[in-house]
Amino acid sequence: MNVALADIPTLRQLYKLARLIPAEPTAAKYKHSGSLLDRVSLYQGTITALEVDAIVNAANKSLLGGGGVDGAIHSAAGRKLVEECRTLHGCETGDAKITKGYDLPAKHVIHAVGPVYSSHHTQTCAELLASCYRRSMELAAQNSQRHIAFPSISTGIYGYPVEDATHIALDEVRGFLSSESGSKIDRAIFVVWSDHDKGVYEDLLPLYFPLDGADPESDVKAEVKEGVKEEVKEEVKEEVEEETKEEVKEEKAPSE
Repeated sequence: MNVALADIPTLRQLYKLARLIPAEPTAAKYKHSGSLLDRVSLYQGTITALEVDAIVNAANKSLLGGGGVDGAIHSAAGRKLVEECRTLHGCETGDAKITKGYDLPAKHVIHAVGPVYSSHHTQTCAELLASCYRRSMELAAQNSQRHIAFPSISTGIYGYPVEDATHIALDEVRGFLSSESGSKIDRAIFVVWSDHDKGVYEDLLPLYFPLDGADPESDVKAEVKEGVKEEVKEEVKEEVEEETKEEVKEEKAPSE
């Protein structure tokens, strides 16, 4: 079943639903940006179901398909995808290339080649992984792709620690969306499959996309607080009405 963009919650909506917990102001790595809360999403499910402009494939250097997300995307897109990929003559680690989406609901696929993790070369791995996200967004902007969905690149068989990889992904996406080129992208979606990965993103997203700045009553928090107030008012109103009914009943009851 395909998933429309309108059915993918934004960070603002996730905050309202209390599925994201605001970070302490001192812990946040960036300043609050209300507009970015409407341009970033977290989605748990299969990336091949998304009806967006572009999905990112965690590809290998051959671009001819493999296991995990790579295999799932090639399988869902059909044979024409691998035929086009053959014309690209591979891709270097840290780089990305774009193709059509073919049988996928997504219009295009951006194939990003992440690094195989090595604890002996952590800085190099981090730079290459960051480059994957940056190059993917550059290609999306250059090709008028307004929506881009990312898997957690290199965290499968390539062995990149999920938390470390997530910090890199969030930092790169936040930086790019705040740039002039980033204004060409309306929505960046982080797609996870497992509950564990979802939990990591839920913990780290508020650090890179904080709910608000210095004013604790601003933006979404104020809306949430107002919603709670309305609920309390409604509960009090119901209690008062119930008590009034009971008093009226007692007054009408015949004396013994």
